[in-house]
Amino acid sequence: MISHVALLHSIVLGPGRRVVMAELKAMAERLGFANPRTLVATGNLVFDAQHADLATLENRLEAAFRETFGKHVDIILRRADAWKRLAAGNPFPGDDGANVCVRVMREPLGPAALEKLEKLAAPELRLALVDGDLWIDFRGKPSETKLLSHLTTKKLGIGTLRNANTVNGLAAMLG
Repeated sequence: MISHVALLHSIVLGPGRRVVMAELKAMAERLGFANPRTLVATGNLVFDAQHADLATLENRLEAAFRETFGKHVDIILRRADAWKRLAAGNPFPGDDGANVCVRVMREPLGPAALEKLEKLAAPELRLALVDGDLWIDFRGKPSETKLLSHLTTKKLGIGTLRNANTVNGLAAMLG
């Protein structure tokens, strides 16, 4: 069995309705995944599964999510070893973990995307591309920057944002 991290892009199902983590864990168990567990109520799932192609597992999870919750949600998967590398690769480790975020990408971003975002970012922000994932040191509240409107699936491809505290918490869950 291999441990995996699944990140759900958005778990808001509609006005006032969010995915309950117990229901997400139950969905993973119905798929035959072992030891499902969650971290905070923002769509972070860790589970164990037999070796399989990540795209196949993502498709299974997305189909099950749609069937269970009635909405499509993009789900990005990483194996435990890749997640631990992501956590260790934080280029801004000394800064506030709530204000340092990574946009975990399904398909890696290239240098051209980074160059474009650097031109759009406020001067105090720091950006770095590590193995195709975009790290951002917001140097304050992420919600207060205009850069967020450029970190969308439409503009960058399928991905989801997590702060460094969550990244490290998930790495700790993996052991």
